[in-house]
Amino acid sequence: MTGQEVAFLILAAIGGLAGVLVVTSRNVVHAALYLVVALSSVAGVYLLLAAPFLAFVQVIIYVGAVVVLILFGIMLTRAPVGRRVLDNTPRARVGAFVVGAGVFAMLTVSLAGAFGEARIANRAATTTAALGTSIFRNYVLPFEAVSVLLLAALIGAIVLARRD
Repeated sequence: MTGQEVAFLILAAIGGLAGVLVVTSRNVVHAALYLVVALSSVAGVYLLLAAPFLAFVQVIIYVGAVVVLILFGIMLTRAPVGRRVLDNTPRARVGAFVVGAGVFAMLTVSLAGAFGEARIANRAATTTAALGTSIFRNYVLPFEAVSVLLLAALIGAIVLARRD
């Protein structure tokens, strides 16, 4: 096992644990901070793949902008920040765990089948020019859809927080 693979396993464990903490945290602000850790581990994986531009974009856009937008929405809507008792029954939690485990298994099997033992051999595909060409030629519609989605979320938070 190479050093890069060990670093990936460490980052994957940190990101996975942070992801679990995001969805199980009872405090909304703590969940947002765990999201920062999870998204930062994704940036670390991009660095391992020799894609520093993607890593910096991950930090600037997701860790910076999206988490700030989430915290801004929490503050505007005056969401409960402290601990509160969830109304989930043990049966609902077991059902959620079964569905989550099923989705995880399906994604794991499909990714293993799609990639198998393949390795990333061509490092030229991760240059900034190739990424920009790919985003603005092949993926313009999803790129713009994400910006509209973020704008709608911000407008929704303002509308919810506004007093009539």
